[in-house]
Amino acid sequence: MLSVSKVKTKIYSCALLTLLLSAWSCNIKQHKKPTDMALKTQATLEYKIKAQLGEGAFWNHESQELYWVDIDGKALHIYNPKSKADKSIETPTKIGTVVPVDANRAVVALEDGIYILQIDTKTFTLLSDVEANIPSNRFNDGKCDPSGRLWVGSMGLEQRPHDAKLYMIDQKGNAQLKKDSVTISNGIVWTKDKHTMYYIDTPTAEIKAYDYDDTTAEISNERVVVKVPDSLGFPDGMTIDEEDKLWVGMWNGNAVIRFDPLSGEVLSKIQVPAHNVTSCAFGGENLETLFITTSSQDMTTDEYGTYPLAGSIFMAVPGVKGVKSPFFKAEQNIITAVEN
Repeated sequence: MLSVSKVKTKIYSCALLTLLLSAWSCNIKQHKKPTDMALKTQATLEYKIKAQLGEGAFWNHESQELYWVDIDGKALHIYNPKSKADKSIETPTKIGTVVPVDANRAVVALEDGIYILQIDTKTFTLLSDVEANIPSNRFNDGKCDPSGRLWVGSMGLEQRPHDAKLYMIDQKGNAQLKKDSVTISNGIVWTKDKHTMYYIDTPTAEIKAYDYDDTTAEISNERVVVKVPDSLGFPDGMTIDEEDKLWVGMWNGNAVIRFDPLSGEVLSKIQVPAHNVTSCAFGGENLETLFITTSSQDMTTDEYGTYPLAGSIFMAVPGVKGVKSPFFKAEQNIITAVEN
């Protein structure tokens, strides 16, 4: 039989141990990084649609809408997450990407050139026909740099290696060749300090970095920062978060993957119930929601059965915020030309 003093000692010891364990547990929770949670993230359905080749996700932070395109479906889509309404505008040819100009205009890359679209009247005004003499190519993905210049790449219709290019279209519509011998030009983003640009040419399975001068729009010092293994799929569209980490849609990979461009490591993975994941963009009022586009093409019969929602828009909350994507800053004479 224990004495009273020994019982009290044992109780105090147990109480102390309980407090220590509780403090230790809280400390772990407080120091858990967002990416630790994102490792287990599963994307959920946001908007059900059978897009053929959903792409070009762009969050309009002013209207709180998701702009996206269906390339082979020849349509620009504007989706409102609050109302769950999706408005589509038919395009005359395949559309590769879209970036807003203002409340009623957007710059779009069609097969034969870069156009300004008047959204309310659904009219297109040519801005640049830089590849008009290359009918075997079409324009694909693109985004604007921190100063509002459009960087957009092309790809060969037959997807032959090195047939395509990457261009910069300035605010006046002047085009500059930035990179030659591209195969399928895809994701492109810039760091918040405006000193680095990241770029994907999908078949290379690489993410490349460039030193970037925002004053001159010059790029230099090309290097590979991420080499994507075949087991993960092929890197497609890309966005960047507030920590300058890269989020990449994986074609043939069923996922969006967060890469660290400084180490080349995979930080987290969002599983998506679609085989071909094409692009993503942070949206919502606080840029905490990742919207994800997918394709319903290029799947086997079994894959069609496994992924019946392919082509839809999905979402996830990965635990890290995105940044506002720049609009295209067209000069006033361009805007006037569109209006007239």
